[in-house]
Amino acid sequence: MVAAVSLPSQAQAVLRSRLCDPVFIHSALGSSLDTNYSKLKYLVASSVSEACNNSVLLLGPRGCGKAAVVDMVLDDLKEEHPDAISVIRLNGMLHNDDNCAMKEIARQLCLEHQLSFSKMASSDDNTEFMIDMLRECGLAHKTILFILEEFDLFAQGKQRLLYSLLDAMQSLTSQAVVIGVSCRLDADQLLEKRVRSRFSHRKLLFISPSLDDIQRLVEHLLILAKDSGLPSKYIADYNSRLTSIFSDKKFKGCLNSLMDADATTSNIQRFLFRAVSYMDMESGFLSVESFLKALSSMQRQPKMDSLQDLSILELYILVCMHRLESKEQTSYNFTSIMKEYRSIQDAYKTSDKYASTVCFRAFEHLSDRELISFGDNRWRNQALEYRPVKLLISSRELAESLKLNTTCPAVLQKLFDRERYM
Repeated sequence: MVAAVSLPSQAQAVLRSRLCDPVFIHSALGSSLDTNYSKLKYLVASSVSEACNNSVLLLGPRGCGKAAVVDMVLDDLKEEHPDAISVIRLNGMLHNDDNCAMKEIARQLCLEHQLSFSKMASSDDNTEFMIDMLRECGLAHKTILFILEEFDLFAQGKQRLLYSLLDAMQSLTSQAVVIGVSCRLDADQLLEKRVRSRFSHRKLLFISPSLDDIQRLVEHLLILAKDSGLPSKYIADYNSRLTSIFSDKKFKGCLNSLMDADATTSNIQRFLFRAVSYMDMESGFLSVESFLKALSSMQRQPKMDSLQDLSILELYILVCMHRLESKEQTSYNFTSIMKEYRSIQDAYKTSDKYASTVCFRAFEHLSDRELISFGDNRWRNQALEYRPVKLLISSRELAESLKLNTTCPAVLQKLFDRERYM
């Protein structure tokens, strides 16, 4: 017999489904007429209804919602004009070669209109086919939407694809819209003169949201609606507790720290997903600690994970390397490190004394973890013991690892602090 799913687990599932749905995340964008969603929808919808050609660039940093807005507009138009639009998608990372891009356009057009696609067709044949399809679709009052992601990559080289596409749109019989998506704000300046003269120069700029925008987005994603499928009493209690969290100083500080690092919508989405994962399953509610844990997990550095389970000997080697660098010794090798290690052992008479072969294995292990690295390739023919080496971690990261390591000898911490504050 299958056990019943608990109420907190149901609420967690509802919140996770929201956070994994780009349309829901950006659905609040359609409420205002001055949003990029509204502007793009008006531009494309008017092009479809008035049977005219258009081109527009969506510019902004990665993760700010450009692709999500395009998808929302396309979903709306497919409902309003189910038989009047055809969508062709290209990505500059995959199709930056003009011949490859033309072939992909021909393949998608054939797939969209149930035609047979010839893999053996030349680039000129595919270009001619695209022009013919633009004309036929225009006569049939059907608009072809070209979505060019990573648009700036198409603007490299001879730009034959962009020229062929925009030139074909100059015909009165064609009916198409080109939507370029790029993280480069100067993408339009990369266009050649012949391409720029055929481009409509419309641009929609996407900027990172402000703190007020982030707070509204968080409320939109986390506040449970009455039709969430959960008991009304639980929804009321959950929303009440969440509202009090939003006014908490620790929570506001958490949001500020998050925005200082990355204020894009996608980063907020990842942060909230982690916070939901840290929900208190006993009480069934989110808490300030849930958000603090989420922030802490996102701020964790990859190097810190590698430093957490190092042996005492490996910590000694790192501290010795730090001491050598503190002495402004710009070039040192394993032999120099061993001299520093022996001097520490002789001065403090510790029991942490290991043979050179054991130390060298620990040294190699640090190299494998990419916590240290060898110098330039001029010394690659030398034995590893004599090759110049350097630390790949900062003083702060090393200090943090010594504090977190419960087996770290007190003398090692003392040595590091002395060098650090001298």
